[in-house]
Amino acid sequence: MAFLKTQERARGRFSLLMLDLEEYFFEQHTAYDVTVRSPRKSRGSFKVCSRSIIFDPEDCSEPIIKIPFRDCQKIEILEKDKNPFHEPKPSSISILCRQVIYIKESNVIAPYRIERTTKKLVFQLEIWNKTEDIVQTLLQLHRASCLEKLGDQTAMIEANLQSRLARTAFDKYCFQSVAEKPHMECAVEMVSPLVSNPGHVCVTNENLYFQPLSGYPDKVIQIKLSRVRRIYKRRHGLRPLGLEVFCSENDFWSDIYLKFYSTTDRDDIYYYIATFLENHVAEQTAESFMLLWQRGLLSNYQYLLHLNNLADRSCNDLSQYPVFPWVIADYTSAQLDVTNPSSFRDLSKPIGALNQERLDRLLARYYGMPEPRFMYGSHYSSPGYVLFYLMRVAPEHMLCLQNGRYDHADRMFNSVGETWKNCLEGATDFKELVPEFYGSDPSFLENKLNLDLGRKQSGSLVGDVILPPWASDVSDFLQKNRMALESEFVSEHLHEWIDLVFGFKQRGTAAEAAQNVFHPLTYEGGIDCDSIDDPDERIAMLTQILEFGQTPTQLFTSPHPQRITSKLQTITRSSSITSPNSDFSPVSQNEDSSFEDLTEDSRRMAWSNMGNLIAATKHKIHKEAVTGITVTRDGTAVFSTSQDSTLKMFSKEMREFQRSMSFSNMALSSCLMLADGKTVVCSSWDNNVYFYSIPFGRRQDTLMGHDDAVSTVCWFNDQLYTASWDSTVKVWKCSPESLSSHKRSQFPLLAELEHDTGVNTAGLNPSGSLLATGCKDGSISIWDTGSFVGLQQVHCHSGTILHLSFSPDGRNVLSVGEDCCMKVTDVQTGMVMSSVKAAEEQRCFCWDGSTVLCGGQSGDLLLWDLLSNTLIKRIPAHSGPVTSMWMNELCTSVITGGEDRQTIFWKVDS
Repeated sequence: MAFLKTQERARGRFSLLMLDLEEYFFEQHTAYDVTVRSPRKSRGSFKVCSRSIIFDPEDCSEPIIKIPFRDCQKIEILEKDKNPFHEPKPSSISILCRQVIYIKESNVIAPYRIERTTKKLVFQLEIWNKTEDIVQTLLQLHRASCLEKLGDQTAMIEANLQSRLARTAFDKYCFQSVAEKPHMECAVEMVSPLVSNPGHVCVTNENLYFQPLSGYPDKVIQIKLSRVRRIYKRRHGLRPLGLEVFCSENDFWSDIYLKFYSTTDRDDIYYYIATFLENHVAEQTAESFMLLWQRGLLSNYQYLLHLNNLADRSCNDLSQYPVFPWVIADYTSAQLDVTNPSSFRDLSKPIGALNQERLDRLLARYYGMPEPRFMYGSHYSSPGYVLFYLMRVAPEHMLCLQNGRYDHADRMFNSVGETWKNCLEGATDFKELVPEFYGSDPSFLENKLNLDLGRKQSGSLVGDVILPPWASDVSDFLQKNRMALESEFVSEHLHEWIDLVFGFKQRGTAAEAAQNVFHPLTYEGGIDCDSIDDPDERIAMLTQILEFGQTPTQLFTSPHPQRITSKLQTITRSSSITSPNSDFSPVSQNEDSSFEDLTEDSRRMAWSNMGNLIAATKHKIHKEAVTGITVTRDGTAVFSTSQDSTLKMFSKEMREFQRSMSFSNMALSSCLMLADGKTVVCSSWDNNVYFYSIPFGRRQDTLMGHDDAVSTVCWFNDQLYTASWDSTVKVWKCSPESLSSHKRSQFPLLAELEHDTGVNTAGLNPSGSLLATGCKDGSISIWDTGSFVGLQQVHCHSGTILHLSFSPDGRNVLSVGEDCCMKVTDVQTGMVMSSVKAAEEQRCFCWDGSTVLCGGQSGDLLLWDLLSNTLIKRIPAHSGPVTSMWMNELCTSVITGGEDRQTIFWKVDS
């Protein structure tokens, strides 16, 4: 979470958030508070800021003291005793003020206590010969705060800042190596939420350095250029001065955000750092990301993050924080049904247009308004709205934004459902969501800091956020939110919301037609602040823009295309439609059904009845555990492999075992049927892969390619993937046509995919473009089968991964392991979206993306609902662990094999 990462750099209790907005921290000195005469002086840090003095005591039980310059009546030196016969005493700084602000009393984050009374405070510097110089600085800043016009105040403070920056330079003794060669150095400000920290940036041939003027939070911040993965130019304060640097591929928070004083300086460092990036030649555009998303190579979540980045949205700038849509509209049901369109918000309309009655009132006001007109008096994203959602993890940011106070308890983020209701019905509430609602860190929903956020009118204290009934806890809420974001409905309609926020409906007549017109000041280029001559008016305008919120940079000027959703694969009609055994063919059809009736609806119907599985027949044809099952196209023959080293064929027509083939004296680990329906491929613990010809009834070929047991095999589009305990997956050229000839086949090696430990399972996505592998160390790797490049590596299990499989849409991978966990991993982000801890190992499974049929260690079949992470039904099956499972394409028939040596044929009773 961005705020938590920002706070990691903080040292001690003091934070730059204790400063006013647009205030700078200049310098600090060790000093003593000697205001109260007592034997023990309070030692601490005396901090000089552009609009205040802050004293931070070392004793955490004492409050931090803040004295705004505007409240000071007199600042002077208390001279030391000059009597030569007396012991020398150091001079002190005396401050007479109208009010004092106390922060973190008893070391607790809480609203500030303001003592409004004339008070005299006295501080004594540890190095007291600096007292006179510091007092002169304080008097200068006090004069600036007393100027009548805000513009004059700002100009005088800015002159002081630039003078300090000009008198200092980056300390090159901070270089990590004497061999480093500096490329460029200039004055900048490091930006974090609500804070600007001035200093110097220096970039060398190895590192990017930032040295704060004040030495806070560190003397120097270093980023290795070799670690940089992404950089973005930013507009900051409506000007092209920002630069954001990321050392990660997928995180939406950066490692540093810098604001330059010159666009030329910004661009120089941007292009220099870009030369260290592998892909610096081609800068990615919104259109390139759009194509990846359209084709299913980017998740909805990842695509929205990319669009936010390209549209100048940053977690370090609360006026341009990343914006995400509300997608769920149902916050009252006990179960969330992501297959029901009524569960979702209409993504073609802005929040303000979802309630027709409210929209009618807004339009009536809009048409009666003089130019420039606007429909909504508030924005969908602003600093106040961001902190509304995140105040439980960023209370100091809220106190900074609201002058040391929390909002009224009843106006806080108390309930997800109530917030959604207010967004639908409130006269001025049109806010969207922040990325945290679709992330993996639920801490923003919990009051883990035990903050005293006040008491509501009902008498109850503000604590954790109240969740919808369909969420069992905060992690479940985020998982279901993310599942909804990646759902088929949202995938089909997300382009409509993108048109409103980033696209052609953001401005002009298209925006008016879509009821999507906000205040002119929120749009980029809506006003040129530099053209305003009056400094006071310019500062007031800029402040209003930053506090009101800003519309993202427009990325698309034409309608955004819809996502290409998964379509049914072409199904070849079986020649054995009239066969009574055709239930067990890969595509099962009834005699009176037609080819056109084979739709996704029938699969969905089959899964809805999966709890009604009935065991049709049972057969014991092996002497040891069954390890693999595959079926011929017409469903007449079932092939199975076993640890007894045999491949056996069972005839459905004859209802009896027909063939047996032994390739070696070691166990066979898996089997699959090639597309020609004539060849069975078997993997073996003897390091080999065997090819069995069904027409000839004999071994046709042998592939000797590994140094340890082959654990499983996959095949797609003439490419054979063999996974092994030797820590590799090898990719071979393997076409059914070459196997059908009488000559010994050649298997050219196309690629060798290296892993850290033995590969125990592997699977391809439906399009064959991605390969997932599961290892003995509990890690999953995702590979691009076109380039054979690794895309993700996720350590998600604490033991060996036993089985994994892509979801039908290819977006997620489900894995089961020795740790008894089932994990759903997002393919594009590598994020674990769902985790279920079962009471027993799940050895094998089939799933439809939300429901899973597992074979358990107990021998039972277990039906799980991943939307609610609940066990729906337990079906008695084998007398020992279920070790293999096969399901036909229409999901109406299942075959299981177990350690009890049995093969059971199942039908879904509809």
